[in-house]
Amino acid sequence: MTEALTVEERGRTITFTFDDMMRYHGPHSPAGVAMSFKVMQRAFGLLSAGGPPDRRSITVHTAFRGPGARDGFEAVTRAVSDGRYIVDRTLVRADRGRLLEDFVFMVEVGGRTATLLLRDGFVTDEFIDLARAENRSDKQEQRLDELKAQLAQRVLSTASVDVFDAV
Repeated sequence: MTEALTVEERGRTITFTFDDMMRYHGPHSPAGVAMSFKVMQRAFGLLSAGGPPDRRSITVHTAFRGPGARDGFEAVTRAVSDGRYIVDRTLVRADRGRLLEDFVFMVEVGGRTATLLLRDGFVTDEFIDLARAENRSDKQEQRLDELKAQLAQRVLSTASVDVFDAV
């Protein structure tokens, strides 16, 4: 059975799979889309365990700037369009080191908030080095695409409680 995220809007239930989110985003950043999928899965379980959250009640504040995560959240919540998705660089957690510092997500559902932090072991030095490199060569772009796909697969194949700690 394929994992899915379910939200409600105006009395209707809407379900999104990772593939649905990727169709919205396109092929560029599957790892970011996978991160957003697992963030919402974890947050919805913590903040809306009684049923699907109202789509328009979800707000996300994050230090993460990636387009895949942004589009993943937008597809499911419409938070970008409605101004409920905020990239806030003051949330960077430098104390967690350069591999984890940006992966901070504060999700609010109907007035309840959870802060989720990516666990160690998912993002590699090579990934961060290439993702942050300016003027990448074609070979570097190809390698980064491979690493994005690998990271997405690792994240998706792991239970959300084992991907993100709630603090």
